[in-house]
Amino acid sequence: MPRPPPSTLPETPEPIRNRPVVTLREVAEQAGVSMITVSRAINTPGQVSEPTRIRIQAAISSLGYVPNLIAGGLRSARSHLVTALVPTTTGQLFGEMVQSLTDALELRGYQVMLGQVGYAHSREDELLRAIVGRRPDGIVLTGIMHSPEGRRLLQASGIPVVETWDFTPNPIDMLVGLSHEQLGAAVCKHLHAKGRRRLGLLSGDDERAARRRKGFYAEAGRLGLREPALQLEKSPTSHTEGRAGLAALLAAQPDIDAVFCSSDMLALGVLTEARARAMAVPDQLAVVGFGDIEFAQTVIPSLTTVRIDGTRMGETAAGFIADRAEGKTVAEPVVDIGFSIMERESA
Repeated sequence: MPRPPPSTLPETPEPIRNRPVVTLREVAEQAGVSMITVSRAINTPGQVSEPTRIRIQAAISSLGYVPNLIAGGLRSARSHLVTALVPTTTGQLFGEMVQSLTDALELRGYQVMLGQVGYAHSREDELLRAIVGRRPDGIVLTGIMHSPEGRRLLQASGIPVVETWDFTPNPIDMLVGLSHEQLGAAVCKHLHAKGRRRLGLLSGDDERAARRRKGFYAEAGRLGLREPALQLEKSPTSHTEGRAGLAALLAAQPDIDAVFCSSDMLALGVLTEARARAMAVPDQLAVVGFGDIEFAQTVIPSLTTVRIDGTRMGETAAGFIADRAEGKTVAEPVVDIGFSIMERESA
């Protein structure tokens, strides 16, 4: 096929680096308003009438204008950005809280940037240093077990901080969480009430799981039970580790009649391994998970597990951050949201 004449060839897009940057002045001129009105429409839209906002937004869309949020933040000392740090983005455990946090903050005019810190303090400290230097309007942390350096950094920053998913009487700033020691004790009581006397623990090696183990062991001692069998797995835990973990527990103590797992994924692996060994659940072995993720109600047998109200946690943390960023006082900066044992077929 002959090459088309040059006049019919599609134009090659101009490289971004060669394009002139669209300015606030150009938006103002196209919308027929002042530059300060455009700035208000972007940063404090409630101060601008709806018809004017619509006209300005049309100009922004037409010109492809992107506000310089860093420069605006320097002038107003507000970034309208909140950073949330979670140990892992795999699985569903933290998803409900993050989604609720994001939705609630968006309604208040803030955006969420998510960071994955794993389960090592050193990684969290490195990420915190990078975040604090960019001056977000708030930081939401998962857990309370932070290094002395990380605590000093956050306390000195003056940035509103909410710790979640754990509990302490001495938070860095604000807290929305629960006592994992009480949770572990409550699960032990539940299994004891169901007639279980030879208990096992299949647990990740993270700090919140360790707190649950501590509460579980303490309650077993108060109830006069033998020390529960323990198998530790590296966090974040998986279905595969659940299968191998049950096998290890049975090899150590073949007569165990109940297993408390530190995640629903571990519990699913336990159910699978029990089925492979023709162990009846719950007749021979009761199983309790943690997290109440999506499959817990639909797996066969349905999984007894511990639910944390992630929606309430996210909404409460969002309200704390937004109020403090806007100069308001948080009347009750520490909230214990508790937990619920969702009793189903497996226990």
